[in-house]
Amino acid sequence: MSFPDFSASDAQVQWQRFCNLLWFHNDLGIWLDISRMHINAADFEQLSPRFDQAFKAMQALEQGAIANADEKRMVGHYWLRQPQLAPDQEVSDHIAKEIDLIETFGSNVVNGLIKAPNGKQFTDVLWIGIGGSGLGPLLIIRALQNAEQGLRFHFFDNVDPDGMSRVLGNLGDALSTTLVVTVSKSGATPEPHLGMEQARQRLEEMGGRWAGQAVAVTMLNSQLDQLAQKESWLKRFDMFDWVGGRTSITSAVGLLPAVLIGCDIRDFLAGAAQMDEATRVSDLNSNPAALMAAAWFVAGDGLGRRDMVVLPYRDRLEVFSRYLQQLVMESLGKRLDRDGNVVHQGLAVYGNKGSTDQHAYVQQLRDGVDNFFATFIEVLDDAEDIPAINNEHPGDFLDGFLQGTRSALSQGGRQSLSISMRRFDPRRLGALVALFERAVGLYGELVNINAYHQPGVESGKKAAAAILNLQSRVEDLFADGVDRSVLEIHQAIGDGSEEAIFWIMRHLIVNNRGYVAEGDWGIPTSLRFSKG
Repeated sequence: MSFPDFSASDAQVQWQRFCNLLWFHNDLGIWLDISRMHINAADFEQLSPRFDQAFKAMQALEQGAIANADEKRMVGHYWLRQPQLAPDQEVSDHIAKEIDLIETFGSNVVNGLIKAPNGKQFTDVLWIGIGGSGLGPLLIIRALQNAEQGLRFHFFDNVDPDGMSRVLGNLGDALSTTLVVTVSKSGATPEPHLGMEQARQRLEEMGGRWAGQAVAVTMLNSQLDQLAQKESWLKRFDMFDWVGGRTSITSAVGLLPAVLIGCDIRDFLAGAAQMDEATRVSDLNSNPAALMAAAWFVAGDGLGRRDMVVLPYRDRLEVFSRYLQQLVMESLGKRLDRDGNVVHQGLAVYGNKGSTDQHAYVQQLRDGVDNFFATFIEVLDDAEDIPAINNEHPGDFLDGFLQGTRSALSQGGRQSLSISMRRFDPRRLGALVALFERAVGLYGELVNINAYHQPGVESGKKAAAAILNLQSRVEDLFADGVDRSVLEIHQAIGDGSEEAIFWIMRHLIVNNRGYVAEGDWGIPTSLRFSKG
């Protein structure tokens, strides 16, 4: 591709770059502009051989190659929106059947054909999921639900007791007409299990019948699936072995909440499929995901040295930066490359929404540390029921704020790329998600890391399990009625650390678990603990 090198001070050069680097999809009505990233023609030439390999790797991925070597799994989220691409007919038929089942069930719930055990129509949904199983549904709800459309959604996406208490308190008696959806791929993840148990107990204390309003989204024959079958839960939906949490939004994880708010899931899937087609093109110059990945790579010197600041100028996309945090950071944040070299790769993501951010941290973006690039996202179509008053259109101001911030950053030598959508709806959300999914996959190939495993997450889970095991042993120790210091507890158990034991005892005592402490909390070595 031939285009002028970046020059923030030359308007004519910038216009030529804009025209040459602008990508547009007519049917989707989506533009991508990377002209204000500091990427030049020489970078395209140098990256071209890498992209040849990256395109081949993505093609192999879609054809069923083992991508997650740790777990010997394929990575097939692209098949979810085009089942015919699946490597065998059985998988293809399974996907298509699941979509039909989700659509029918959701429609019957919304229309009142499926009712709560008390005979009343379902009014609410309590969605219990962690990571992508919570972020994907949250994005769907915040981005696509309109007032008075479908069921009201509530989330257990953490194991914060105060958060659970607030959600259950807000539901109150409506819990009896709440569809409770538990999402856990393996069925053994602690967070959704704990949330499920809390919801179940509260519902049964109210006299409700759990099985009549419980839904499981999990892998076939997982612990959760077996429980749901044994107790005859209202419904079960499959999570496929080859779909990771951060790419599960076009599976039941995203489709079920979408249909429960009356959203057209076929349109959502079609948008993702259209963008998949556009990003399959084996040509860096005309592939939007490749253009994004190339801009990311050059901005961070191939080492992730710049953060991505996501600035969507629509309230509906307020949580999109949070969604991208998992998609991008869990995929690209790796200590080792595929050859076993220590590389500490990654790309940090943060952001909120425009024009809120203009009054928050744009001052630093413009004048502070130059360690980022911005990603502007705009929707051109404005709401028809918000009229101009005194000839002032709110949408005009929003567009002006975006362009003003973009220009201010460029004048300060700061980099940005822009995604513009003619309108926003389920189809465009599907396309937007698919664009970033492919860009992440291509970038991972450029830097030679596996974007589809997460050893750091697994090590965190193991460390948490070790702490819980240590707590259990600490509590068993105090059954003898002897008081002990932190050091004496550690010596008696012979495991863990004094610091971990201090944290455990502090938590137990603050929560009135029957333990007593004597001494100065500011001097941990002075403390002695006993079972009161």
